[in-house]
Amino acid sequence: MRKFGLIGFPLSHSFSKGFFADKFAKENIVNTQYENFPIENIDQFSSLWEEEPNLEGINITIPHKKAVIPFLDNPSSVVKAMNACNCIRKYNGQLYGYNTDVIGFEKSLQPFLKAHHQKALILGTGGAAAAVAWVLEKLGITYQYVSRTSAGKNVMSYDDLNNAILQDHLLIINTSPVGMYPHVNEAPALDYTAITPAHHLYDLIYNPAETLFLTNGKERGASIQNGLEMLHLQAEASWEIWNRETPFVQ
Repeated sequence: MRKFGLIGFPLSHSFSKGFFADKFAKENIVNTQYENFPIENIDQFSSLWEEEPNLEGINITIPHKKAVIPFLDNPSSVVKAMNACNCIRKYNGQLYGYNTDVIGFEKSLQPFLKAHHQKALILGTGGAAAAVAWVLEKLGITYQYVSRTSAGKNVMSYDDLNNAILQDHLLIINTSPVGMYPHVNEAPALDYTAITPAHHLYDLIYNPAETLFLTNGKERGASIQNGLEMLHLQAEASWEIWNRETPFVQ
């Protein structure tokens, strides 16, 4: 029996297990399991592989995306650059680390990009924001972080935002949890009257499917998308990594 899984804590609302259960059923993938492994402390990481000898690969979610890196034998260049890993493959007794968040974000964003999307605001400064920033750099899109408090020249506070900045940054990506269920009546503190039909608003949240952030943008004529497709794409990227003949370099 081939086995894969997800580590993190808590995992009560994880997306991955249901996604892979559906995938295995629809594609008639047999003798294969995907399980949740709720690990509160990263010190339990090594014993997981001992207790699960058939485990071939795992996804990693909050709060362990950085903490797993010292356990990797072969972290990818992307993992090293971002200091975040969300996918591991075990191959010939060694652990190879990847970041499929960047794959999912880039593939999901590209169909919405227009020539005028040259500057972006990244709302939030956590691990997801690092993946977004990595992709934007790759695509040649300049960006500015926005957080509750300013911190240096590349992290401004919401209070620093004005209409000129909002109208100059036509791509706005929310990587923060603001607006996630059950807090559906909350939205990042922007002046949404500055949003125009030239804007594209991307919310990494997928529950609810349309956050108040996206609703506010849509009402101003902006194009919008949520994070569900990104999740699907990063999960498929993990499956590809686990099933290649040999590990590939990212």
